[in-house]
Order: sequence, then structure tokens, then C-alpha cells
Amino acid sequence: MTSNPGQNQGGEAPPSSVTDAVLVKSGEMPEGSQKVEELDFNKFAGRDITVDDLLSGMNHMGFQASSIGEAVRIINEMRAWRDPETDAKTTIFLGYTSNLISSGLRGTLRYLAQHNHISAIVTTAGGIEEDLIKCLGDTYMGSFSTSGASLREKGLNRIGNLVVPNDNYCLFEDWVVPILDTMLAEQEASKSNDPSGDGSDEINWTPSKVIRRLGKEINDERSVLYWAYKNNIPIFCPALTDGSLGDMLYFHTFKASPKQLKIDIVEDIRKINTIAVRAKRAGMVILGGGVVKHHIANACLMRNGAESAVYINTAQEFDGSDAGARPDEAVSWGKIKVGADSVKVYVEATACFPLIVAATFAKDACKP
Repeated sequence: MTSNPGQNQGGEAPPSSVTDAVLVKSGEMPEGSQKVEELDFNKFAGRDITVDDLLSGMNHMGFQASSIGEAVRIINEMRAWRDPETDAKTTIFLGYTSNLISSGLRGTLRYLAQHNHISAIVTTAGGIEEDLIKCLGDTYMGSFSTSGASLREKGLNRIGNLVVPNDNYCLFEDWVVPILDTMLAEQEASKSNDPSGDGSDEINWTPSKVIRRLGKEINDERSVLYWAYKNNIPIFCPALTDGSLGDMLYFHTFKASPKQLKIDIVEDIRKINTIAVRAKRAGMVILGGGVVKHHIANACLMRNGAESAVYINTAQEFDGSDAGARPDEAVSWGKIKVGADSVKVYVEATACFPLIVAATFAKDACKP
């Protein structure tokens, strides 16, 4: 039986147009190119797996695993650097959004302040009040899908898959209002106790001074603010009124009328910018976006950019937001130096930052 003319004959080669399209000849890889590596758990049989084991296996895995490895390398280089003349360390700015304090990541952030691993903090209003509120009442696990209407009926508030009872905010009001009363009294008394008469001896409250005072008053070792107060780490919050604390300050204006607590944001912008300008070397570790990300980056602009930067957030750049911008965009503004070490990790912070801290700030403390 003869074959059909349309059928392939044995040994017949595919058309050259097909092979040319599919099997394009490879060029040489650049010298020193890193091969993709795989994490082989067989290597760890019979012993505990360490953070170093995991990260060494993830560094060249690709995708965000490699970004986490880069973040670890950059942070460790921040920590190791010393100025050859003065032995000064890198000034490390830590930024985080309020949701991370509401979550269990608060303990990791507290650790950094407790052990003096960072030089200054920038957060949002929730990053201040939620830290204090968690000293007064508990936050609970919930679900992302729980009905907002049903929670509202029960006086419960949802933060992602966390639930905060309204009673916690009532406890916060009971705690913070007497402190605001005292601060107002001190402010007013300083006006009449100003011997020079030029206002130089008057108390001028700023967000960072208010936060320091609250950290002192809470006197709770679970608190980030407490350890920042103890270790003299300034916490900046230019949006201090954008939360429950703002509500308390609003209510206080009626209670104290016609007197009013004054909080000056201008003195704080000078303070954070001065920290950046005087830094021998500046590094940024920023979890999330918005105010916390830009406030740190803009302070570093005053010194023509930070030498190293680690961004951790899931925002995208396609809408032009600063939150989603990659580090290279900050280079164009002078907020990160040309040639600086930088990485953006596209991972939600609670899923990766404990691992990063374990391989950096906490590494030495965990050695036997």
C-alpha cells in the first residue's frame, strides 16, 4: 500500500522555517552569570533546618525568593558598615504602616526598637495608637470574608482578617485623655514661666514629642513606643491625627475650650531632615507605602539620597503611585543615591519580614 503524498515520510526533516523559529541559536551568557539553584531538603536530613539553610537555598531560586535574599544582604551590609574616621554606623530609618502594628508583626518591630537596631521610625497614626491600644485590650483573629454589617451590629471592627472590639478604643480614650489634660496644663504653664518673654522656654509639642510622652506613660514592655522612649529613638508621624488619636484630640478641643493643645509638625520635619543630613550613611527599611515611605525618602533627599534601601510592599507602579514605585524611581528624585544598593520585595510584610529579621538584626542574638 502506497503512502499518501501528504503524510510525513520516515526520516523527513521539519521545514527549516519551523526550526529557525523555534530553535533560535543561543548567544553566550555573560561571564559570571548565576545559575538558578534549587532548595534541596535532602541536605538537611537528620538535623534542624536553620534560617541560613533556607535563605542560602532561596537566594538564587528566582522571583521574590531572590528579592528576600537581596534584602537580607543589603540590611546586613547596612549593619556592618562603619565610618573609617568616626566609626559611626549607618543611620537606619524604619518605616511601617499601621496595619502591621495591628498584626502580630508588632512583636518583630518592637524587637528592633528594644535592641536599638534602628535610628528613627516613621509610621502612621494607627501605628501609634494601635501599639498603645494593644497594651490595654486584645486584638483577635477573624476572617477577610466576615460581613462588615454583622460586625458593626456587635461593635467590632475588622482590619483585614483581624478583629478589634470597640471597647478597646473606649479604654484608650480613658487612658489617653488625662495625659492630654496634663500636656495641655504643662503647655499653658510654660507660657507664664518664660523668663525671657520670647517664647524660647515655652513647651512646643510636636508629633514625635507627643509619641515619646505616650511611650513613657504606657510603661509596658510589649510596646514599640515604650522601647523607643527608653532608647531615645524618635518616632515621626506627620499624619498623627488620622486615626483614633485624632478623634481623641478632636474631642479634647471641646473639653479644654477655649484652651487647646498645639502640636507643631514643622519642628518635626526639621528634626527628621536633620537626622538624615547629619548621617554618615543612610539606609531605609520600609514596610508598606504612603506617608511612611515618602517621608523617609524625602528626608534622605536632603542628603542627596540614601546609600541603601529595602522596600517591602505589594503595591504596583502602573498607577504612578509612590507606594508602588520601585527604588529606581526614587533615584530620579535624588532620594536614593545613584549606584546605591536597593531592592523591592513584592511580598506582604508579615509573610517575609520575620524571616528577614531572623537573618539580619536578630542573627547575632540567636547564636549560642
